[in-house]
Amino acid sequence: MAIVLADTNAIIYFLKGHPIMEPYKEERFGLSEISEIELLGIKNIQKQDLERRTLLIENCILYPFVSEIKSLAIQLKQRTTLKIPDAIIAATTFYFDLILLTADKEFKKVKGLPLILLEF
Repeated sequence: MAIVLADTNAIIYFLKGHPIMEPYKEERFGLSEISEIELLGIKNIQKQDLERRTLLIENCILYPFVSEIKSLAIQLKQRTTLKIPDAIIAATTFYFDLILLTADKEFKKVKGLPLILLEF
């Protein structure tokens, strides 16, 4: 199976034990550095939440934000209404040839993006 790049919302559902993430409970996720920032960069985050999120991130495959991803994200921003973090995540998916796991329907706007859309 191809590596799944988990969007920030998928990781949050995973951490909360949401049933929609049950099929992925044994998955080793890929993670964009932008998701790492979103997961850890929370004002007044509780120590327990920070530790839990940090441990999960340490068990993920972390994909770096390289200049080629920046260029792809710029192109995506020029063609879509994606927010900057989402454009970076989509660009990371393309650059590293991954499949994006997300609950964000906005990613459907990106032509050719390999996508697993979590639907409730």
